Amino acid sequence: MKLNVNKWILAAAISAALSGCAYNAQQASSLPQGVTLIEIATPQENQVSIPYKKYQLANGLTVILHQDKSDPLAHVDVTYHVGSARELAGRSGFAHLFEHMMFQGSQHVEDEQHFKVVTEAGGTLNGSTNTDRTNYFETVPSNQLEKMLWLESDRMGFLLPALTSEKFEVQRETVKNERAQRIDNRPYGRLNERFNQAFYPASHPYSWPVIGWPDDLDRATVDDVKHFFQRWYGPNNATLTIGGDIDEMQTLAWVNKYFGEIPAGPVVKPEAKTMVTLDKTRYISMEDKVHLPLIYIGFPTVYAQHKDEAALDLLANILGGGKTSLIYKNLVKDGYAVQAAVSHPCQELACQLSLYAVANPAKGGSLADLETRINQTINEFEQRGVTDDDLQKVKVQFEANTIFGMQSVAGKVSTLAANQTFFGQPDMVASDLARYANVTKADVMRVFNTYIKNKPMVVMSIVPEGQTQLIAHADNFIPTTMPIAQEAVTGLTGITFAKSSFNRNKMPSSAAAPLLTVPQLWDSKLANGIEVMGTESDETPTVELLIYLDGGHRLDPANKAGLAELTASMLNESSELRSSEDLAGALDMLGSSISFGSSDSQSYIKVSSLTENLDATLALVKERLFSPGFVAADFERVKQQQLQGLQHQLSDANYLASTGFSALLYGENSPLGISSDGTINTISALTLDDVKQFYHQQYRAGNAQMVVVSDLSQQQIMPKLSMFAQWQGEATHFAALPALPTHPKNIVYLIDKPGAAQSVINIGQVSLPYDATGDFFKAYLMNYPLGDAFNSRVNLNLREDKGYTYGARTQFSGGEDTGKFMAYASVRSDVTGLSLAEFVKEINAYQASGMTDEESAFMRSSIAQSQALEYETPYQKAGFLRMIQRYQLAQDFTAEQDQIVNSISTDELNKLASKLLNINDMVMLVVGDKTTVEPQLKALGYQVEMVRLAD
Repeated sequence: MKLNVNKWILAAAISAALSGCAYNAQQASSLPQGVTLIEIATPQENQVSIPYKKYQLANGLTVILHQDKSDPLAHVDVTYHVGSARELAGRSGFAHLFEHMMFQGSQHVEDEQHFKVVTEAGGTLNGSTNTDRTNYFETVPSNQLEKMLWLESDRMGFLLPALTSEKFEVQRETVKNERAQRIDNRPYGRLNERFNQAFYPASHPYSWPVIGWPDDLDRATVDDVKHFFQRWYGPNNATLTIGGDIDEMQTLAWVNKYFGEIPAGPVVKPEAKTMVTLDKTRYISMEDKVHLPLIYIGFPTVYAQHKDEAALDLLANILGGGKTSLIYKNLVKDGYAVQAAVSHPCQELACQLSLYAVANPAKGGSLADLETRINQTINEFEQRGVTDDDLQKVKVQFEANTIFGMQSVAGKVSTLAANQTFFGQPDMVASDLARYANVTKADVMRVFNTYIKNKPMVVMSIVPEGQTQLIAHADNFIPTTMPIAQEAVTGLTGITFAKSSFNRNKMPSSAAAPLLTVPQLWDSKLANGIEVMGTESDETPTVELLIYLDGGHRLDPANKAGLAELTASMLNESSELRSSEDLAGALDMLGSSISFGSSDSQSYIKVSSLTENLDATLALVKERLFSPGFVAADFERVKQQQLQGLQHQLSDANYLASTGFSALLYGENSPLGISSDGTINTISALTLDDVKQFYHQQYRAGNAQMVVVSDLSQQQIMPKLSMFAQWQGEATHFAALPALPTHPKNIVYLIDKPGAAQSVINIGQVSLPYDATGDFFKAYLMNYPLGDAFNSRVNLNLREDKGYTYGARTQFSGGEDTGKFMAYASVRSDVTGLSLAEFVKEINAYQASGMTDEESAFMRSSIAQSQALEYETPYQKAGFLRMIQRYQLAQDFTAEQDQIVNSISTDELNKLASKLLNINDMVMLVVGDKTTVEPQLKALGYQVEMVRLAD
């Protein structure tokens, strides 16, 4: 589907009327028995929409089909209209727990087979839960579609016979590990659950966390979980959405075969949408293991698709949507906050206008001061009002985001599924665009007066431990506790168990793999010699341009680490002609983005634009790149933001592990041994002159290469890039890496993180640099069964069998001149030693015996078929082009990779494992609570050496 953005606005105004139902009587008469055609949405010329056909089975299952033959893949989404909002007081966490249980096998699908089947088919899969829905989704080569429907139908209709107490206990532990990793062990991790207790009435289903309260999870029983499934996971409470390169009638026949005989569940009624109100402003606070104080403010507003939602979205953008906003001007620009923003997130039952600001300790860090400045900003908005540019900016951004969101089948399918689940109308692209296009200045002022001005709010302060003097206001609210519901579910009546009319134990076979076509590439050069590689992609009228410059952090002297990143940040600020706010406003009006950044071995410029706005966007790239302002005030602010960001990261266990592990592998004098963020000392010493000098060293034509993916041809795009032909400068050469440090045997390095709920384990060594068809690629194949897939040995052991972690992996990664092997996981603190021992056991066993024939076959099937998913979106295509360009690969290198996957012997891969996986050559690092962890490590016979990051 190719979109014409020139008529986007006009189409939005009329397409809601044009996209109505077109009932095809001939097709309806040929449908399988029990299947009813509800509507066909067919786009008119230049209409903004996602075409689909909607059906319903006799059991109430809604089925939506979207055909997109641009890539040989299919995306399957099953969305159940159940989230944490369907839970009862004292029974939280059930919906999320069931997301995990649904991957544990069903009556006709063996334990641990769900991930194995999808991965072996070359696909990807996952599930997610929020307050209002749970969804499960797979993207697979199109020949694997029937297999996915077999899997999804079996867990919808036949899950309970396979649900055992043992599986339940393992997944309960996995959820606890997830909570520890994502909430308890993360800075500000408890913000949302604490805030929601104050924001919503105790009886409101949004007042408890989606992941559940620990005590609620502990009191849950297997029967509770089974009853929750029976109540909410019937076909009549689900939407099955399938998109991609599909045969619609064959797909419908499969859907009817696998899902049609599953009986409907109990009747599900919509939940009441009661507007949330506050009697007075509520203040709450908490201490956390953080460096930067944070204030979070929320005003109750409406609910999703309420008539005032769009106007409130625009209000939030004006107040705090980027560098042109009032909050940025008054808090971030003046240095009182390191970050600040305003948003208007909406859920099915409620929305809130949310403001947050992270205080800058260099300005005192007082949250009371920030609250005052936020309130002054709200008052300033009332006096300032709404401008034409305010409205136009948000409308253009919404239109651009809509177009970019239609670049993947998965994005379109998830949109159809969500809209059907919550609003009964799959395609709302046109009506949503019309909603935003029709918002007036008066609408924005009206919603401001209705929901924000002088209205009570919830104000939450999070401060570093021991610094309660920084909170905005003394607490005046204590959440109440609802009585624990006597039963986990209500309304569980008329349950009928599914019976199958055919043998579901037999997994469907798949047709021949679809014929894969890699993107057709073109090569060119600008007049100054800059290489440009591109491909044409005409599904959306967009352009992705990436400019890469060899160097990045590798050019940073050790005593100036972080300079590449700081320089890139400065190039995102003012030019010689305009302020950073004016530049941001110009981009907003185009719906474009320009981002300068830096990594270990490259600096880069990422440009995304609608094709019709490309020339104007490139003019802004040119202005920023060739005429940077390097304004002293910008430098002081950006430098302070980078320093405070570093201080914040020092409270993150994963950052400590990543940075500490790199220093151990490469040494603190190597650019690869020091974080590209720099250190407190190196950033503190940097000057604006350092930035200017690095700019002239790095941002030269001789360092640059370009990749472009667009709906324009080579002949159309190259003249537009000719403005970069004026760019001059020779390539910059950087020094070779220093010698690697050596480490004694039988030692575990430990970074102390007092009170940590989890420990981060890193095990590994310096290894192979990248190559596409040599030992590095073969090492990727070899490692796949060990730790590169969900159903790999280490993950099945530590997560699924032991319940020690939310996830464990091993991987090889590499660049031009070096690489590394890593095994890693975040594990419960009390099983740190046991987890390390299991890692060592698995690596030793794999080095000694390698993969089995079954694992080898699984690896080959998975990797060979996964290519169908690799070139779908423009950004994926750009990544593929960059690999060819950066490593000077043949354009058909994937064909050679295919040949290796198919022909390399298991014995050769196992010999590689023996060579590359010697645990005695590996460095071991643990980040965790020393008091808890150190005795466990010593009990394993290791010496423990404490380490700390460089200042």
